[in-house]
Amino acid sequence: MTATAPPGTTDSLALAVDIGGTKAEAALVDARGAVLAGTRFRRPTGADSTSDELAASVRAVIADTLATLPTGAGLLGVGVGSAGPVSVGKGLTSPLNLPVWRDFPLRQLVVDAVPGVPVTMRMDGECIALAEHWVGAAVGYDNVMGMIVSTGVGGGIILEGNSIGGPTGNAGHIGHVEVGGFDDPCLCGGTGCVEAIASGPKTVAWARTQGWTGATGEDLAASYAAGDVVAVAAVKRSGRAIGQGIASATALTDLELVAIGGGFSRVTPDLFLFIEEAIAERVTFGFVTKVRVVPSALSDAGPLIGAAALVHRSGMVSSV
Repeated sequence: MTATAPPGTTDSLALAVDIGGTKAEAALVDARGAVLAGTRFRRPTGADSTSDELAASVRAVIADTLATLPTGAGLLGVGVGSAGPVSVGKGLTSPLNLPVWRDFPLRQLVVDAVPGVPVTMRMDGECIALAEHWVGAAVGYDNVMGMIVSTGVGGGIILEGNSIGGPTGNAGHIGHVEVGGFDDPCLCGGTGCVEAIASGPKTVAWARTQGWTGATGEDLAASYAAGDVVAVAAVKRSGRAIGQGIASATALTDLELVAIGGGFSRVTPDLFLFIEEAIAERVTFGFVTKVRVVPSALSDAGPLIGAAALVHRSGMVSSV
């Protein structure tokens, strides 16, 4: 199979790979941040998968995407974004929602699958921030956070125009910032972490403890739209936790803008109102309340575009 692309877009391509709690994806991305049509493939992951099944999914999406490489095109490199925590210097990943992978050598798996091509791996939150800064909602801002609110809650930070990874590559992991007024236990060992309260599955689980009978985030969105009291309370609760987390992150790093993507971030546009209400409570700290919180401008392609940014915008990628 041969992919087609506009003239001039296939001379410098990145192979982008994204590993999350429910899927592995890969695609070819050009130097403008565009995903080439026909090159994007997905395979399932999931908490019940074995390590071999997860590795097979990663290899499969890479092979499927490489099979679409246009005739005469070459790869500049491979960018890999993974749910965290990660150990970038060692090329290891330990996604919280994929329990069989603890210190799994993900980078080596990809190196073996694409021999002779340089591979850069970072936490998916850092990739999201890079994508939004490159071609998304954060274009023109140099102090931003990109967030994912989906199966989990992740994030990455760009300060003064450079991504911040920290010594292990986990800087910006806002999903595991604890917020006040909540006692939900988190898989990381903390209590009241943003992810434990505001991820899609955790919001659904809380609603069910209050008597709601739906099963999925999509069900919750429908119930919210219908005015169901418990669904409304669940979404408000999620928004408050996210807003408190963002307010704390802004107090620490003086952010200008936060762009939020991920499936559960689209449960209702009202989620952003509840986030803003929580931030506005820092009434005497104008440098906190100034932060803008907006939906991602990249739909569900953000993680892949961000993984490609590890290659195409390597000059602003954190060194670990």
